[in-house]
Amino acid sequence: MKLVVWVKLLPTSEQALALEGTLRICNRAASHASAVAFAKGLKDRNGLQKEVYADLKEVFGLSAQPAVRAVKKVVDAYTTLKANLRAGNLGPPASRRYRKAVSTPIVFRPEAAQPFDDRCLSWQHDARTVSIWTVDGRMKGIRYTGHTDQLKTLATHRKGESDLVQRGGKWFLIATCEVPEPEAYQPVDWIGVDRGIVNLATTSDGTNHQGRSLSRYRRWQARKRAELQTKRTRSATRRLARRAQQEKRHATHVNHRISKEIVSVAQRTGRGIAVEELDGIHERVRLRRDQRGTLSSWPFHQLGAHLAYKARQAGVPFLEVDAAYTSQRCPRCGHTERANRPTRDHFCCRRCGLAGPADVVAGVNVRDRARSAWVFVTMPVPSAAQP
Repeated sequence: MKLVVWVKLLPTSEQALALEGTLRICNRAASHASAVAFAKGLKDRNGLQKEVYADLKEVFGLSAQPAVRAVKKVVDAYTTLKANLRAGNLGPPASRRYRKAVSTPIVFRPEAAQPFDDRCLSWQHDARTVSIWTVDGRMKGIRYTGHTDQLKTLATHRKGESDLVQRGGKWFLIATCEVPEPEAYQPVDWIGVDRGIVNLATTSDGTNHQGRSLSRYRRWQARKRAELQTKRTRSATRRLARRAQQEKRHATHVNHRISKEIVSVAQRTGRGIAVEELDGIHERVRLRRDQRGTLSSWPFHQLGAHLAYKARQAGVPFLEVDAAYTSQRCPRCGHTERANRPTRDHFCCRRCGLAGPADVVAGVNVRDRARSAWVFVTMPVPSAAQP
């Protein structure tokens, strides 16, 4: 499986100036290549490289391999744009976003990430330094740091390109690692996980990862956004963008922490992890106006994605099961009725009287469905009938 490792660079002031100049020139060169590709309809790598290769070297001062990387970045950007247009992510063809995307060439921000391959970037893992090509020549001995586990993964499994990025005045290298997946074991049972807004994740064991602190944090961010939006200045716009990234990083950290704990418990007890399949939840549910913003911005999918890849990395079986009526079905007698859940937090079966926290009951139903689904997943395929 592919993992992305972030390492923080610790350049000197001279090295930082060289890196900044390299990033800006490479992105100017990529924007030039993008304009040529748009004007002449060149979307294939070979055709665009023949057209702009000489200019990227002579006009922008790029070496051979950085020029090739810049061309590849442009081609990949147009491929991504085409996929987004086809998937409808930019709206219908008549929408303003769609028409703007197809009527102008892609422009790269001055601080946009720049890919480097092994010809332009080399790692010295023992010394924790990198040597990287810059417009001022080869820059050697740039120190880097990171989490111990990530540095170990980087040293043993790095493969392919690494991207140079600048975030908030700090420098990072994003490296792709190809980590072998351990074979998933045969689970002795399952941990059902119910995802929600008030409680971010509730397991069938009764463990509850509450979202109250995250809700308070997001409400505070919403108030700050409203204050900045009323100012309508460039400074306020920049601060809004920074706050959006800050909020996104905070939610990601919370999801990482929750998913890591659940996977650790499953691995220690020899169980698998089952979650509800929430694809298309926006189309299935009807919400009040005050609930729409919360649901649309809540990181449901991200928590599921973190659970999935951490489970794969640890060799823990992972299943997605049908989410229909998990919060209304009685796990003891099977009676399903909306009245079984009189309040958001409480469950009480109208037939057999089973009562308990609603999210825990939903987690138990997810676990039970995983038990049934696993029987079919592991069922041996019958041999073809003999003629």
